[in-house]
Amino acid sequence: MKVRVLGCSGAIARDCRTTSFLLDDDVLVDAGTGVGDLSLAEMAAIGHVFLTHSHLDHIAALPLMIDSIASQLARPVRIYALAGTIAALKQHVFNNVIWPDFSRIPTADKPFIAFQEVQVGQLLEIGGKVIEVLPAVHTVPAVGYAVSRAAGKPCWVFTGDTERNPAFWRRLNAMNVAALVIETAFSNREKELARKSLHLSPHALAEELDCIDKGKSFPIFITHTKPAETDLIMAEIQRFDQTQPFGPNVSHDIRWLRAGQEFEL
Repeated sequence: MKVRVLGCSGAIARDCRTTSFLLDDDVLVDAGTGVGDLSLAEMAAIGHVFLTHSHLDHIAALPLMIDSIASQLARPVRIYALAGTIAALKQHVFNNVIWPDFSRIPTADKPFIAFQEVQVGQLLEIGGKVIEVLPAVHTVPAVGYAVSRAAGKPCWVFTGDTERNPAFWRRLNAMNVAALVIETAFSNREKELARKSLHLSPHALAEELDCIDKGKSFPIFITHTKPAETDLIMAEIQRFDQTQPFGPNVSHDIRWLRAGQEFEL
């Protein structure tokens, strides 16, 4: 399974695109501004979109992508999300005011998109991939995802936007993890804002990573940093943990995620 990082920034600036990951060529996890770097053919190959939550940086490109490929669709693009996320999209985006209601266009029987509600703990099998819905703690209904080739196989794990999340760590410690992508949106100087907005700062991240069972080891990629604070966030993380593997006193293999990276799992 290939994971392609289209966007992993907490906001936009030059070379900063918001959250979106392409799994193989058919599954999109979140639909931030990074989707705009795909060709029309690449977008048309996407049949399934898994959303973590309804915030704009995670769904901004979705209506525009569907508009771009609508004429090429033989079947609806299926949008997987929590009930609360689907309700927000229907009320605030696909509402014939902000954007056409593609769930009823061109006809209610043959729409451009179809919503499918998911629940925490659910397993879905799509295109040779097993996708598990994981718990997240955010200001709106939110989830993370774990994706593997088969149950028990090494999996790519994405927290989505979250703050402290004991249920997530309990599940992660029972999994065969190949890589973890975890958000750290704010620096420690903004830790109160991070707490109120239910995001992580390096201080909170350190406490969360302590929840990983001893003996487990896998690369940890930091995502969703604010562009103006990325260097500071990574410096603060380095103070509590090494950012390169195999050195002395390394607790975790922590790395900065970048748009354009590709991983084979």
